[in-house]
Amino acid sequence: MSEYHIKEHFLTITRHRHLVIKHCFRAGIGFQGLFHDLSKYLPEEFFVGAKYYQGHRSPNEGERDAYGYSKAWMHHKGRNKHHFEYWTDYDRVTRKLTPVQMPKRYVTEMFCDRVAAGKIYQGDAYTDRSPIEYFERGRATRVIHPETSYQLEYLLRMLAEKGEKKTFAYIRRWNNGKVRISREK
Repeated sequence: MSEYHIKEHFLTITRHRHLVIKHCFRAGIGFQGLFHDLSKYLPEEFFVGAKYYQGHRSPNEGERDAYGYSKAWMHHKGRNKHHFEYWTDYDRVTRKLTPVQMPKRYVTEMFCDRVAAGKIYQGDAYTDRSPIEYFERGRATRVIHPETSYQLEYLLRMLAEKGEKKTFAYIRRWNNGKVRISREK
């Protein structure tokens, strides 16, 4: 892949970012949404994205196909708290890298990000079931804190069953402490 798709990549990440911002406002974390994915415009991520741009999936997948890993993704996940991969630390007892529970405002942004990504990459094929179907496909290999996983899945299932309007209203109430999403009693 030698051709760079600068314009197409820029338009795709900008459309995605603006849709996430819109969703974040609907979810009650609008100010946080304004800062979503700004690292995608940095050279370490942008030029890799333009080089491996495909339009139907993340350019990071193209970089993985070429090298077996994605430096752009490692750069991105280390700077964006809405990715569960950011939330890992070494456990003092096991001495292994372990997932840490995400604060709900970042779970909310992750939800908004997943919905927007589905809409951008799937286009007319997107439905409110698309994000939960994507989530389920990755279940076996995902390393995420169990409570964070439960919260995200709860919201994605609600989206699939009740639609955006009710789900975003529920998320606003959750962020305001009026409802809980927890397996713990």
